Amino acid sequence: MEQIYTIPVNEAFDVSAADPALGCPLCALYNKLEDHELELILGASMMEPDVRIKTNEEGFCRTHYDMMFTRKNRLGMALTLQSHLDELRKRTSTGATFGDPAAGAVQRISSLVGSCYICRKVEYHFGRMVETVVFLWESDENFPGKLESQPYFCLPHYRLLLLQAKRRLPKKKYPGFVHALAGVVEPYFDKLRDDIDWFCKKFDYRYDSEPWYDSRDAVERAIKFLRADLHVGPEKGKKPQNAKDAQEGRANEPE
Repeated sequence: MEQIYTIPVNEAFDVSAADPALGCPLCALYNKLEDHELELILGASMMEPDVRIKTNEEGFCRTHYDMMFTRKNRLGMALTLQSHLDELRKRTSTGATFGDPAAGAVQRISSLVGSCYICRKVEYHFGRMVETVVFLWESDENFPGKLESQPYFCLPHYRLLLLQAKRRLPKKKYPGFVHALAGVVEPYFDKLRDDIDWFCKKFDYRYDSEPWYDSRDAVERAIKFLRADLHVGPEKGKKPQNAKDAQEGRANEPE
């Protein structure tokens, strides 16, 4: 029986299975979580005292500052920054009478390194979703087929799934999950390698008259596979740069 916490996972897997161009379903889940947190922090959560205490303390990473900025809610962002700057100013004052006058400032600024309110929130909820994938594979008779219908899993999320399966699954079931997951990732890996190889050959004049096959967007797909397709901004429908653009006219596209 489907539970409320399994619905987002099932929906993401259904959508990716129906449209392979969407890629890794876990990337889609991550981006949806991130989008939700960005909406909250610039909207309903912005004025909540407990949230403001946390954002004052943790701040945001550069990626999420940029994503907040592009959402064009400058007032919401400014209000969040206002109290954060006030808190930092108090905690980074120098000139202590005893000891190192800069110690407090260095300590507080150092605490911001790697600290981000949105990253923490997203990673927590995303971790639960990775657990849910393994749980569904073990407990829902329909989910193994759904997993095997995915276009691919990017390598970072492939790793997370393998680690979570190792922690959660009984020893007898763990190899089956690894085999099922590898059955999705490894064929895609091999196909991607072939497409990259063909893309490179198309820069050789001897292959000028040959078709592109599936290699035209191989570079973009390889990057998404190797490093995940995260932090998708508001322009979600925007298509990535194609191979013809990337070549800057150095190889001719066949008619």
